[in-house]
Amino acid sequence: MKIYSLHTYQNLPVSIEEAWRFFSDPKNLKVITPPYMGFDITAGGDRPMFAGQIIQYIVTPVAGIKTKWVTEITHVQEPHYFVDEQRFGPYALWHHKHFFREIEGGVEMEDIIDYKLPFGILGRLVHRPVVRKKLEEIFNFRKKKLVELFGEYKERSV
Repeated sequence: MKIYSLHTYQNLPVSIEEAWRFFSDPKNLKVITPPYMGFDITAGGDRPMFAGQIIQYIVTPVAGIKTKWVTEITHVQEPHYFVDEQRFGPYALWHHKHFFREIEGGVEMEDIIDYKLPFGILGRLVHRPVVRKKLEEIFNFRKKKLVELFGEYKERSV
């Protein structure tokens, strides 16, 4: 059983409260997801995030194949972190931790995703060339989109 991890950081020139407001609204996930993914919330995204919230999506991750994805927000500590876990969807395991930390002049966002692919050896064979590549592409899109929305973080020189 192989569990993979993706770990990303991004600094933004906004307060931790502003970052939290944006990321705790499920509707904003569509804003930071590449349009070709056909991301649509079908249920559960009508209120700000809370522990126990079930959110249902339709996504088109590969080859135009629509996939239903159901996640649960399992942990919330406003404004510092939340966790979403897949209940039904394309992964055998999906556990995504989102952390927000105040830094000078902004907020540092950290994402840690632990995931497992279905289909045994076949899943492991397609991991690097297909799945990992797609996840990195999605998070690179997200980084660029967040800079467009909030501006680029500039480190303060001492």
